[in-house]
Amino acid sequence: MATLPFYETRQEWGRRLALAAEPRTDDVRGPKALLLAREFLWPLEPIKRRLSPLEISPAENPKNIMLLPGFGAHPVRMRWMAKQLEKAGHTAKKWGLGYNLGATADRFEKVEKRLLALYQSKGTPLVLVGWSLGGVMARELAKKHPDKVEKVVTMGSPFSGSPRANNGWRAYQAIAGHRVDEPEIDTVISEKPPVETVAMWSPRDGIVAPKSACGRPGERDRAVALRCSHMGFVLTNEAMYALLSELDRA
Repeated sequence: MATLPFYETRQEWGRRLALAAEPRTDDVRGPKALLLAREFLWPLEPIKRRLSPLEISPAENPKNIMLLPGFGAHPVRMRWMAKQLEKAGHTAKKWGLGYNLGATADRFEKVEKRLLALYQSKGTPLVLVGWSLGGVMARELAKKHPDKVEKVVTMGSPFSGSPRANNGWRAYQAIAGHRVDEPEIDTVISEKPPVETVAMWSPRDGIVAPKSACGRPGERDRAVALRCSHMGFVLTNEAMYALLSELDRA
């Protein structure tokens, strides 16, 4: 947008603000306000971890993993998780795109190239671990390249039900520039990838409705319930233990 003339830039921002101001077209809602407010307590999680250190056992079967961040998040948000995976003996790779500002066609094409590059480098299918929107994108990658993906693990990812069953859809439309129910790639979001797909969800999620992150039978192979916040999926010992256990699962 920086290369557009001023009047075109202004027009584009007007369009995006209009998208953010759109009324809901259904009767679904995101998590309650109290749960949303608790999400802002995430800076306390590192303190909690110091009080109860994580004990990591060597991985039974080390995996090559690509981590995909959530909407508006930078890979640095998943750095602690990556370090724990490496301690266990796994290889954890970033998605290579910086901030996740929406599942646009251009961004999906770039992350697809990243997957192909990592596959060629490692020579074996990867495990895709996606947080929030990153998990939705991971599922789409697995649908398109099932031979290059061993497993998909989503963490608080809104792949089921209404795309507005969360507290971030207005911000998404403003930043990504398209409606949440009109993705720029041709897909059915709830359709399960043809690889093992595990959905981690939490009733304490303050961003994504639990039912959307849990999914229905047939939309994922298995659902794992946690008790963390949305931010906690990448910050808590509970979520880390659950992920390590899942990676060791035969």
